[in-house]
Amino acid sequence: MEKEPEKINYKELGLKSGLEIHQQLNTNKLFCNCPSILRNDNPLFTIKRKLNPVIGETGDIDIAAEYEKSKNKTFNYEVYDTNCLVELDEEPPHNINLDSLKIALEVAILTNCKIFPVTQIMRKTVIDGSNTSGFQRTVLIAHEGYIETSEGRVGIETIGLEEDAARIISSKENETTYRLDRLGIPLIEIATKPDLKSPEQIKEAALKIGEILRMCDVKRGIGTIRQDLNISIKNSKRVEIKGFQEPKIMIKTVELEVKRQLELVNQSKSINEVRKSLPDGSTSFLRPMPGAARMYPETDCVLLKISRDLINEVKKTLPQPKEDLTGYLKKYGLNDELIKLLVQNEKVEEFKYLVQVQNYPNLIAKMLIVFPKEIAVKDKKNINEIEKLLNQDILEAVLNEINKTISENDVKIVLQKISEGKKLKDALTKEKIDISSEIEKLIKEKPGLSMNGYMGLVMAKFKGQVSGKEIMDELKKRMK
Repeated sequence: MEKEPEKINYKELGLKSGLEIHQQLNTNKLFCNCPSILRNDNPLFTIKRKLNPVIGETGDIDIAAEYEKSKNKTFNYEVYDTNCLVELDEEPPHNINLDSLKIALEVAILTNCKIFPVTQIMRKTVIDGSNTSGFQRTVLIAHEGYIETSEGRVGIETIGLEEDAARIISSKENETTYRLDRLGIPLIEIATKPDLKSPEQIKEAALKIGEILRMCDVKRGIGTIRQDLNISIKNSKRVEIKGFQEPKIMIKTVELEVKRQLELVNQSKSINEVRKSLPDGSTSFLRPMPGAARMYPETDCVLLKISRDLINEVKKTLPQPKEDLTGYLKKYGLNDELIKLLVQNEKVEEFKYLVQVQNYPNLIAKMLIVFPKEIAVKDKKNINEIEKLLNQDILEAVLNEINKTISENDVKIVLQKISEGKKLKDALTKEKIDISSEIEKLIKEKPGLSMNGYMGLVMAKFKGQVSGKEIMDELKKRMK
């Protein structure tokens, strides 16, 4: 019988790790008023630059900057009409975006952090050309927080705001092209303390922080979140793993990295480096670990003052944890499945708004979750396309017509018509159909069918122009 592999004792190995999470926020850019949108059309123009390392305040040149300079690269930057002189590094930064600051404060409060009343915006040296200025603006917002995991409390070292980098388009040996659409998009940075002591706890903490972020107004989709892992074992130097955000391979990546570091320790080797997470769970070398001489004050920005009034304002509209949302939804008599779907699909805020418009909680839940999905399946369309058509404004308008021009039973039919391209006014107009006569005619033509059989034929004929309840009520009258 084959022996099971020996389980790794991570405590004995002295595993120590911490997470750094960068999440794009759903606001305008951090230090200008440009929209945070990505472009795929042709740029207005392109500029070329070379970046050179300079001595920092400590009198040293950053080792990573020297390494990048040795490549002698030219950097091309694609510019759009949604960019401005701030992104070109031809104009000083504007005041920090207030909406971004409020989101950062929300996250700070939700992770039990202490908020800095006054803080300094800094410049962080960037050595790969992804910032036109050669540095990234960053500011600490809060510190000394925590989250709870099944293996104990995990400290939150700091929460900060910073600019995202330009988007890489192509790269050759001596030339890289970036697009300035992404440069300046606000990122919230969450750094945990090195309290994570097992692969399972690392994954749990990452998912917990991700859940907190999704409670706030952050961007969604591929590329909007980037997560790094700092990890070491006894007698090994810290290694930073970039791109550590795929939950399916988190545990495997940690296990393989620990084994790799253990082999180095056994060979009396230890390398301080930045590595890239690969799809199979392994990692590859990216660059040397940056040194300490890469941060200095941003002299073009005034001190950022975070008032108690602003913090109190944020607390009034603080998003609720999932467990609180479930309790809130139960008060409306919704069943467990609808509650689960509303929370999972992050439709609770829309539900809260719409239920104030008209007090039809079950109907509103179905309008948000069930009807769009059914329409998407029926019409063979993408659910995102249907939800875009059936947005909150449309749902509110339809709700306001109940007991005026339509009944509660007509709502799905109206939404179906809107998803097919009809304007609201036309979708609300009922076609004159004599259900009674149609059913009588059908029974004569096809005698002996079951009630459900006739129901299916009528529904198919009118394709959602009449509600199932109307048809069933009429059938019950005739087939007693």
